[in-house]
Amino acid sequence: MTKVFVTDLVLRDGHQSLIATRMQTADMLPICSKLDQVGFWSLEAWGGATFDACVRFLREDPWERLRKLRKALPNTRIQMLLRGQNLLGYRNYSDDVVRAFVQKSADNGVDVFRVFDAMNDLRNLRVSIETVKAAGKHAEGAICYTTSPVHNIPHFVELAKGLAEMGCDTIAIKDMAGLLTPYSAFELVQAIRAATQLPIHTHSHATSGLAHMTHLKAVEAGASIIDTCVGAFAEGASHPTTQSLVAALAGTEYDTGLSLPLIEEISAYFKDVRKKYWQFESAFTGTDTRVLINQVPGGMISNLANQLKEQGAIDRMDAVLEEIPHVREDLGYPPLVTPTSQIVGTQAALNVLTGARYKSVTNEVKLYLQGRYGKAPGHINEEVRKIAIGNLDVTTCRPADLMADELDKLRGEIEGLAKSDEDVLTYAMFPEIGKTWLQERAAGTLRPEALPPPGAAQQDSAPRYAADEFKITLHGETYHIKLSGSGRSDASQRPYFVSVDGISEEVLVEPLNEVAVTGNDSAQRKTAAAPGASGQKPRPSHPGHVTAAMPGTIVDVLVSIGQLVKAGDGVLVIEAMKMENEVQAPITGIVLSVFAKKGDAVTPDMALVEIQPE
Repeated sequence: MTKVFVTDLVLRDGHQSLIATRMQTADMLPICSKLDQVGFWSLEAWGGATFDACVRFLREDPWERLRKLRKALPNTRIQMLLRGQNLLGYRNYSDDVVRAFVQKSADNGVDVFRVFDAMNDLRNLRVSIETVKAAGKHAEGAICYTTSPVHNIPHFVELAKGLAEMGCDTIAIKDMAGLLTPYSAFELVQAIRAATQLPIHTHSHATSGLAHMTHLKAVEAGASIIDTCVGAFAEGASHPTTQSLVAALAGTEYDTGLSLPLIEEISAYFKDVRKKYWQFESAFTGTDTRVLINQVPGGMISNLANQLKEQGAIDRMDAVLEEIPHVREDLGYPPLVTPTSQIVGTQAALNVLTGARYKSVTNEVKLYLQGRYGKAPGHINEEVRKIAIGNLDVTTCRPADLMADELDKLRGEIEGLAKSDEDVLTYAMFPEIGKTWLQERAAGTLRPEALPPPGAAQQDSAPRYAADEFKITLHGETYHIKLSGSGRSDASQRPYFVSVDGISEEVLVEPLNEVAVTGNDSAQRKTAAAPGASGQKPRPSHPGHVTAAMPGTIVDVLVSIGQLVKAGDGVLVIEAMKMENEVQAPITGIVLSVFAKKGDAVTPDMALVEIQPE
């Protein structure tokens, strides 16, 4: 039988790719009864970035989402995307955490586990797949497809054979950036089928415009399941439209048997839902053949754009996309998929925003270069490795072999806040935001991001704010100005970061007409204006002032006043664009002042620590 089965991605990868994973559970549940009637092979509804987005932005319980979807979809398999030893976070977890997470995911409603490793390091998949099989669920081993001097069909076939030996039920070809061409897909599917005899499931983003043809040739070569997305959340950085592929295969030996009118009804529902999330719409939603060079995956492109927007640097998007292939080559050509896509993308952004390659290196890149994520597919630039980690040893074993069990430790850290094993696992994935989420839940203060009604920004009745983007004309010349951020003022000046005709500049504004005050008010004004007072931070003025490379949030302070530090020692840890960046001492000396504390939002114009030269 050659019938082709369909997995629809609207509840996960569709909105992850186009609206930065912001769809709320309340907008999924009303249409579930109709989704359940279609007869999809599975619905991808959990995993990937949904867990992070639920906790970080939507302020929802991701486990409760899964349970509600399970109840609402009694006749359809629920599929999740699992990052092997990374689970749904951005680091490797100990084996006991992996086993617990997979088991709880199965208990709460996941039927199909698509398990992948960003490095295609099979050692990082073993424990997850073993646990899926032990739970009696469907294990789908995924190969992350990419192109590079070290990736070819024999390489991918060897990976498929390894997944088959682990006991996988199906093999997924995960083309997360739309790089797979139709005839390469035909050859690859044929080769994997011949080597494993397992059903092949193809996944390809539509970014490059190739995915529809790629699915068709894969089906002709023997693929039996394809990933699509209902039209309202399809195409561009997302996936081929479900209706289009169902129509293309209708009346052939590959006929899916699915109802186009029913799917159209579902798509119409999501078309209205999508309007609610207009402020998260990515500007990168159409066909973009640049992906064939920069390889940025569909699930990352909208998030990367949103993160750069939060940095006040969306105008640097093209420069970051051009930098990504350079960073990827330096790191040995890892496939770009979470977490390596975030690791490479954030480092590329740092390189662009700081104006120098590897002037600032994220903690995750340092761990990657130490082998803590697995074996790199290709040769790593040793000069970059030396800049980032010096002479530190490089791990050659399975990274998790170096990790002790950590579940009991995590339970202890969150005791009193966690009401279930699922809560402990939420904390394990994202300790900082997870703990905050649990605290807010306990206090009854969980609130999702506001969703202004469509067109709110254009309504005359809406609150009016000062423009942050405008044109000015001076001496007959017109300039396009965009405010991208502002810093803390000192006693007399305040810095603003602006883009002038696309060129980033810093301007200092000195107010000349502030109202004078006297008496106690005058003293209070003087105190408030003093550097470091009332939470203010001085502007850097000498080499001993430590600053951040980009706007972010302080997640750890590593030094205290009076401590001796050497140039290059870590003094702070800042989270920016979901990655942690260790800020290092620029000189050797004694810590004279610490202006920053955990939780502070900081910008590059702030002095965070002051070091007195030795």
